[in-house]
Parts: sequence; C-alpha cells; structure tokens
Amino acid sequence: MTNSTRAVLQDAFDRVDQVVGAVTAGLTEEVGTYRPDAAANSISWLIWHLTRIQDDHLAGITGGEQVWISQGWVDRFSLPFAMEATGYGQDAEEVGAVQVPAELLAAYHSAVHENTVRYLEGLDDVELERVVDRRFDPPVTVAVRLVSVISDSLQHAGQAAYLKGLADRRG
Repeated sequence: MTNSTRAVLQDAFDRVDQVVGAVTAGLTEEVGTYRPDAAANSISWLIWHLTRIQDDHLAGITGGEQVWISQGWVDRFSLPFAMEATGYGQDAEEVGAVQVPAELLAAYHSAVHENTVRYLEGLDDVELERVVDRRFDPPVTVAVRLVSVISDSLQHAGQAAYLKGLADRRG
C-alpha cells in the first residue's frame, strides 16, 4: 500500500473529526436535543451514533475492545441502553434518551478518532484486503468496512451540522 492510500483514509477520518468538533463547539444541551419533529434524530444522538459505529466497527476489524467499554465511556454516558448499543435501529423514544453534554460527545469522539488513527498508522495492503464479514456477497474487506464507516459518519455529521443550523436560526 502506498502512503497516499493511508493518507486518503486518514484525511477522511480527520474530516469527520473536524465536522464533529465544529458541531459540538458551543453546543448547548437544548440545541443538542433539538428535533424538528418527534420522529427526527437529534444532534446529540447523531454524534453519539456515528461515534459508536466507528468504535464498534474498528473493534470488529481489529478484534480489540471498543473504546466505549475499555475507557469507561459507557459509564460516563449512563444511557438507558444495553452496553453494546450503537444506535442502529433505535426508535424515536431511544433517540430522545441521548441527552448528554456536548463536551462528553466531543471527548468520546476524540478518543475513538485517536484509536482509529493509531490503527491506520499500521495499515498495509494485506490488512486492507482481509475479509472481516462473510455475511455479504461479496464478503466485506477491511477496505470496504473503512469506506462504509467514513461514508456513514460524514452523512450523519452533515445531518448534525444541518440540524444545528436549523436550531440556531429558530433561536
């Protein structure tokens, strides 16, 4: 693998981190829990969810433990969900339960981002081609899983930024 492949992946994860930082900067709990309607996702839930997915999927790739558990974030967040919950498939009531300070969201995301960066530093072609999920046809490789996490994370981070703009304009 060339350094440019690693650099592209690093840049993509850095962009997610930058958007999360921008969204959580100065975010009040009121704006963080803003939902345009009762079925919509909140900023806090979106940031928590995209971070949980990155953490969960990286642990799945490496076979390591999630930062959520190993660094005690699950206890700091104290959410009414199972420890392994990532937000996938949650209903509107569960989305509304994610009411945490922006500083906590930002700090957890930073810890997951640091873990991701450490992993990327050792990435090579063999690792990128390694199959991590055979439930799909074709099977999912590390490369495909990383691109999937980046894609979903950027979408959710963009949704959070949009919601922050809506909430700020509404006062």
